[in-house]
Amino acid sequence: MPDPGPISLLLLLISPAVGSFLGVLADRLPRGESVIHPRSACRGCAQGLRPAELVPVLSYLWQGGRCRRCGTRIAPWHLWIELAAIGLAGLVVATGVPPVQMLLGAVLLWSLLALALSDILWLRLPDPLTGTVLVVALAQALLPGAAPGPGGALAGAGLGAGSFWLIRRGYRAVRGREGLGLGDVKLMAGLGALSGPLLLPHLVLLAAIGALAVAGLQRLRDSRALDPARALPFGAALAAAGMALWFWLQLIN
Repeated sequence: MPDPGPISLLLLLISPAVGSFLGVLADRLPRGESVIHPRSACRGCAQGLRPAELVPVLSYLWQGGRCRRCGTRIAPWHLWIELAAIGLAGLVVATGVPPVQMLLGAVLLWSLLALALSDILWLRLPDPLTGTVLVVALAQALLPGAAPGPGGALAGAGLGAGSFWLIRRGYRAVRGREGLGLGDVKLMAGLGALSGPLLLPHLVLLAAIGALAVAGLQRLRDSRALDPARALPFGAALAAAGMALWFWLQLIN
């Protein structure tokens, strides 16, 4: 087996910067903005950020979560996604899987993290991110000894996307409005490829339980949180379930 040391070190070193970039993806892609231009700027005074203000984690802490020029509060999710990306890299390295599997796993988990944040912020699951999840999940299925294998991954992708597409159409036919976004359908293609058809129901059940638990906690804080007309970021719950499933698969394979 190839030495996973260099890949492990690489993932740990780049994870803070990756986390910062994931925040850019989650914030800009749903709004149709370029992730390259313009450069990052304060939302309050529109001044471009200096290099010292772009250091992952440390800049946020050093500035006290506020712009140094105008004092505008910086959204805490900038810090949390950077810390989460670092944490995921550490957990992937801790699994001790082979280098290629480790690299693919990190890309998959980071993509799911960005999708979760995007859905929470904008109720959108951008195609570049859902597409990445699908491609990486299919690539993982091609690795020696992978479970599911290529056939199972394709079957899971079809079942995941197909079932959610039918649910989406059925809800619209009965209620006369959208109840499930097309982004969820595309995400389920990738998660289905990751899980295969046998574990797919477990993944959806885990996501549903997680979403209901969060909704219940929100209900305790705000009586309007369970308004039937209020959209909920179920894609974030699916992404979280996908992360949990990836780690579970490493334990049982």
